[in-house]
Amino acid sequence: MRAVDLASGEQVEPVEVLVDGGPDGVDVTFREITIEPGAGTGEHCHYGQLIAVVKEGELTHYAETHPGGVHVYKAGDSIIEGASYPHEGRNEGDTDVVLWVTYVIPDGKPLAETDLANCGE
Repeated sequence: MRAVDLASGEQVEPVEVLVDGGPDGVDVTFREITIEPGAGTGEHCHYGQLIAVVKEGELTHYAETHPGGVHVYKAGDSIIEGASYPHEGRNEGDTDVVLWVTYVIPDGKPLAETDLANCGE
């Protein structure tokens, strides 16, 4: 067997991952996301949880959950996003931001919800 650590990040606060998928369970998706300079994710929310590591660059993250509404994640930082609250990530730098992201989402729900009226469900 071989194992290769692709990225790691640290959280200073305890993390609880709990996603109620109901009788259909949850889907787990792992993806690499590249955000070019000046681009962003658009405002969205999730039905489950997202666990990510910033592999490259700096992500400026806008959410009411941060003191002052903004936090900058740098290469090597981990990101934990809970369900239901609107947020947006932007690349305000001059190099690509590369994120390695794991989504744990109730079966059948989209990875990201862009209709903010559905956030909080």
